[in-house]
Amino acid sequence: MSKSVSQAPTAVNTICEGTSIVGDITTNGEIRIDGKLEGNLDAKGKVVVGPTGGVKGQIVCKNCDVQGSVEGKIEVGQLLSLKASSRVTGDIITHQLGIEPGAKLNGNCKMNGQSPIEPQGKK
Repeated sequence: MSKSVSQAPTAVNTICEGTSIVGDITTNGEIRIDGKLEGNLDAKGKVVVGPTGGVKGQIVCKNCDVQGSVEGKIEVGQLLSLKASSRVTGDIITHQLGIEPGAKLNGNCKMNGQSPIEPQGKK
């Protein structure tokens, strides 16, 4: 008897430093951006914008760590962490928010009262 098991992808998509992408990205897994993305990002898993990473566009994901720069709206279903080196220009919607001293945020913040299973944005 064979059994079919559906597992979430374990690999993390990576946009390396020195790489620039113009266009939207959709993934069912996790993604780390150390390069530049000009477009929207929709991820079912965690998004990490590394210290050399930059995003110009909307981010919709489950969890997000920002160490680099984001220009655009960020919608996070669970935890958004803004590290000391982060620079965010745009509105954020999240369930939980962590901000380290030194992080820069120019925009509005709305925190949901309950933890959604998926982000409120595109599904």
